[in-house]
Amino acid sequence: MTIVRVAACQLTATEDPGANLAAATEAIGRAADAGAVLVALPEAALAPFDAPLRELAQPLDGPFATGIREAARARGVTVVVGTLTPAESGERVRNTLLVTGPEVEERYDKIHLFDAYGSRESELVEPGDRVVTVDAPTPSGPLRIGLATCYDVRFADQFTALGRAGAQLVVLPASWGEGPGKAEQWDLLVRARAHDAQAWLLACDQAWTPPRGKAALGIGRSALLDPSGGVRARLDHAPGLLVGDIDLEAVTATRRRVPLL
Repeated sequence: MTIVRVAACQLTATEDPGANLAAATEAIGRAADAGAVLVALPEAALAPFDAPLRELAQPLDGPFATGIREAARARGVTVVVGTLTPAESGERVRNTLLVTGPEVEERYDKIHLFDAYGSRESELVEPGDRVVTVDAPTPSGPLRIGLATCYDVRFADQFTALGRAGAQLVVLPASWGEGPGKAEQWDLLVRARAHDAQAWLLACDQAWTPPRGKAALGIGRSALLDPSGGVRARLDHAPGLLVGDIDLEAVTATRRRVPLL
């Protein structure tokens, strides 16, 4: 077996990016102490979606991303974290995942924007147009990571594309808001998308936050799914740390048995 330990840090972002950086850094440390070499944090860990996003967005050389980068390198782990970066137009922002750590630096800008359930993410966020995978070092060798964000989980073709690009693990940070049936949909969709990619899937949501208007703020239920869509670990709604081991040979075996890709 080729085992890699991963972690999802389920936390709640506030409107204070400095406080959020401190909470993220502390969570990265706890995950590293538990032996994880890949650490996921939620979408919008910089600031929640009901905050003034244009004012709070930071470039990837700004203080939030720089602090995450320093924490990742100090602990020798790869971190995937959701942040908000200025868009080129200046009128909107990008919903960005930063992947950073020793020997790895990449970004993914969310492709599918949350224009649903009365929300209009596209009014504030400029979409990305690139499906992204990145190779991260681990003690067991390179790990190919596929990236997706929250509402992307409703679009199966993105996860199939990540599987075809060789992703062994898909990391899915989210700020999946409360609403009728939303928890059941989240549980269903993360399982289905692991199956579509035939890869391990680490879904890291913000912890449950009382709804405030139409903004998507988080319900928790971060999970680790195997390449067949089986649930290997799941958190409840409260802040917490999920730690699990993934066997990369299971990806190869699953794809060989059922050659969907």
